Amino acid sequence: MAGHAHAHHEHSGDDLIDAARLTLTDAGEQWTGMRQSVFQELARHEKPASAYDIADNLSAARGKRVAPNSVYRILDLFVRTNLANRIESANAYLVNTHPGCRHDCIFLICDDCGKATHIDDDRVTGALREAGKDAGFTDVRPVVELRGLCDDCAA
Repeated sequence: MAGHAHAHHEHSGDDLIDAARLTLTDAGEQWTGMRQSVFQELARHEKPASAYDIADNLSAARGKRVAPNSVYRILDLFVRTNLANRIESANAYLVNTHPGCRHDCIFLICDDCGKATHIDDDRVTGALREAGKDAGFTDVRPVVELRGLCDDCAA
């Protein structure tokens, strides 16, 4: 990891579901069956997934149509409550495997296979926050995405 990273506990499997439920309920929101289904489907993906991908997969699993608009609303809630990250350039989402830890991520996205990885560099994101504040903005939220080729695709 580059720069000044900070430590956080990565969750997986049932531990990730429990951490997500706790984070959402601590934020005053309900953990419904549909929200759990969307979260589990998102967590299943190793690459960023769109709301349409999630809606299609849930529709197939449930045997009835799940509207992408409903999935978008849930994903927006997940981003607001730190359960997911939005990959802006792909209009897709990644599960946050450390939902109790708030920080700004720098995403590295492979132009070939679509893999997305995040790194933490508080120097970079802190400098961006300060630049935004210096320009008169409040509640600055850096969104940093770097595109290129992952090691597998570059080989």
